[in-house]
Amino acid sequence: MLKVGDRIPAFEVKDQDGRTVTEKDFEGKKVVLYFYPKDSTPGCTAEACNLRDNFGALKAAGYEIYGASKDSIASHTRFREKNSLPFTLLSDPETSMLKAFGAWGEKKMCGRISEGTLRKTFVISGDGTVERIIDKVDTKNHTAQIL
Repeated sequence: MLKVGDRIPAFEVKDQDGRTVTEKDFEGKKVVLYFYPKDSTPGCTAEACNLRDNFGALKAAGYEIYGASKDSIASHTRFREKNSLPFTLLSDPETSMLKAFGAWGEKKMCGRISEGTLRKTFVISGDGTVERIIDKVDTKNHTAQIL
């Protein structure tokens, strides 16, 4: 389980344009990496739009924003275009990145237990260490939690 002070794990995924993104792309940048369950669902759309609407404040604070889920590249492209999202979405259909960050696990919903994406956000320093982990994400006020 990734903790504050840990270095981020190695990963290799594709973004919404099919470009490869690895942990090396985060070097020298302050990064907000948020994991979310599914494109175009109410909570995930609210979270993405909150980050979009406050993108200027996040950029002014020096952050690069990345969203990640197990959705396909095509799904990310549609979600990004439909909601005018100005940040990168990462596709991890094999869930290797999700598991490496501890954003994949047991979920309980309506009395059912299943495995899936855990909504989590990591604030990462320019040297690749985890500065903060937000486990209880408020989808409508996520920027306030980050800043």
